[in-house]
Amino acid sequence: MADVTDATFETEVIERSKQVAVVVDLWAEWCGPCRQLGPIIEKVVAETNGLVELAKVDVDANPAIAQAFKVQSIPAVHALKDGQVVDGFMGAQGEDQVREFVQRLIGPVEVSEVDLLIEAGDEASLRSALELEADNPDVVTALAAILIDTDRAEEVEQVLARIPESPETRRLAALTRHGGLPDDVDDRLAQLLAEVKVDEDARQQFIDLLEVLGGDDPRTAVWRRKLSAALF
Repeated sequence: MADVTDATFETEVIERSKQVAVVVDLWAEWCGPCRQLGPIIEKVVAETNGLVELAKVDVDANPAIAQAFKVQSIPAVHALKDGQVVDGFMGAQGEDQVREFVQRLIGPVEVSEVDLLIEAGDEASLRSALELEADNPDVVTALAAILIDTDRAEEVEQVLARIPESPETRRLAALTRHGGLPDDVDDRLAQLLAEVKVDEDARQQFIDLLEVLGGDDPRTAVWRRKLSAALF
């Protein structure tokens, strides 16, 4: 994102648009709808990972640009390619509408065969995807989850070995060893905690339960601290 002025407009918008599509957001500090639209445009353009760039123009501070676009009301948004305006809209828009606008500048997104197979999500499709990309983490973890759900845990370790360890692979491996979370998981963790220092199996069960709980569950951090205190 660049804050463009009358002095830099030629270089940062006109010339730059000959290399990449540029979205020009014409706004002003006093404009309420501009403040609503601005963060949405910034987010959506950032999602393109450089395929589209954003130029912000304060029309009060840069009257020449405002005059060039014949601005009558704001927010006003224009898209340029090869030095020419190719699209635009006026007024605040929702995120879906802004995303459609930006996507038109990029063109249709090419979807790979593997992506289509992942989207299908059934075991046969995932195995076909695995033949195409044997180390695709999304394919591997999705297939492992199906194997766990269908009581074929013996195959999970072999499948997970195709990719580096990650929080998700550890969670799936823990599910394979321990199964799902018991309803009384806190009670079970408390029971295991009393044994972790002297019983390796209890320690592994405790760790597996924490992996299944996952890092997003606030209890995980609490019980990890209790484990450290019990061990050391």
